[in-house]
Amino acid sequence: MTAMQPVAAEGRNESNIFIIRGQKVMLGIHLAELYEVELRVLDLAVERNFERFPEASVFKLNPEEFANLKSQLAISNLATPYAFTGQGAAMLSSILFDERAMHDNQESCAPACSCRR
Repeated sequence: MTAMQPVAAEGRNESNIFIIRGQKVMLGIHLAELYEVELRVLDLAVERNFERFPEASVFKLNPEEFANLKSQLAISNLATPYAFTGQGAAMLSSILFDERAMHDNQESCAPACSCRR
């Protein structure tokens, strides 16, 4: 068994699950697609909220893991991605939708707030 291999695919998302460091993980690029956000937005959310993630639930791939992955997925123009365990993906979802909700609330309140001035 290699250090990184795809898990048997049953559906679209399952084909994006890999075994890395002995854990089932999904990469940030795939979660960004799943959550319908840009990868840069996802990465920024992770960096701003890193302390909110349970220990070892999110990590950056090391150079060897990334090189192996790049050849498997035929990707080249990608920075070293984050890998998320199930717990990490759940926390990411919470963070992303928290930020999206805050942004939506700010936008919806802006017209009402400007009327008060």
